[in-house]
Amino acid sequence: MKITEFVKKELTGWKHFETIGLLLVWTVVIINAIFTQDSPIAVTSAICGITYTFIAGKGKISCYIFGVIGSSFYCYLAFKNALWGNLALYLCYYIPMQILGFIRWSKHLNSKTNEIIKKSLPNTERLWLSLTTLLFTTIAIITLHLLNDTNPIIDGITTIFSITGMYLTVRRAIEQWFIWMIVNFLSTIMWLNILLQGEKVYATIIMWATYFILSIYFYYEWKKELLLLNVSNPKNSNNKQ
Repeated sequence: MKITEFVKKELTGWKHFETIGLLLVWTVVIINAIFTQDSPIAVTSAICGITYTFIAGKGKISCYIFGVIGSSFYCYLAFKNALWGNLALYLCYYIPMQILGFIRWSKHLNSKTNEIIKKSLPNTERLWLSLTTLLFTTIAIITLHLLNDTNPIIDGITTIFSITGMYLTVRRAIEQWFIWMIVNFLSTIMWLNILLQGEKVYATIIMWATYFILSIYFYYEWKKELLLLNVSNPKNSNNKQ
């Protein structure tokens, strides 16, 4: 596929208010950076991260291009603020999984919309993932506390939940949005605390707050799409491609 053809397909299927929303958030981040003299690294990370979330919610594989770039800049922010859990998450897991996600998603695209074919998980897998996530979250919190992490509880929760969330993203599962709601809300709180300590991380706070709103929005968008698919084809009610 030619680059021009790929870009054209990635730009199709957007609702007007989604495009306006993305441009509006970009504008807010940039204006905020000008007036607050925010860190250029934080601004770049925020713009790429927000763009990634918008495009991922639309089910377009180009999201991973922005994801890798944004995650790389976020690694620097996590290192600078001694958020070792977040640093390990993004550097050792998130970036490699985004590369894997690009490969996996490219094999499950709707030929008409060029968007991924979405699905939901069976109840047994939901239970297994929940128990595993809670177990490793407990271990992470204890470990980060011993490493003198600045916020071991929130950092531990967001780290392990993000691992589960990224796994579900690569799996194309709607359940990912529940996980991202928790991660994004707690991450917003965590970076607000860093702001109160004197760090100029306004763009990062805007980024996580936007993530939180988008996780709610795209959950309902994916739910509507799955419901329509199930109505049109009852045999695929479990949607486990």
